Amino acid sequence: MLNIKRFIEKVTNSDSKSSNTLVLPILEARLLRDEIVKLIADNYELLSKQKGATDDNIQVEITGGTW
Repeated sequence: MLNIKRFIEKVTNSDSKSSNTLVLPILEARLLRDEIVKLIADNYELLSKQKGATDDNIQVEITGGTW
């Protein structure tokens, strides 16, 4: 999360200076990419686990009896 926070700070600083351009060194860009990919992968894994837990089939049988 450190690189994401740094990126947010850089964008905020550029915004306050009314700058139209933000330049990141390739190392920073790679680290930022890696953090974003890890967050997406973790989120996907978490959602997959939750979906697996809610995919249980529930069978309901309703009979009219003698009606």
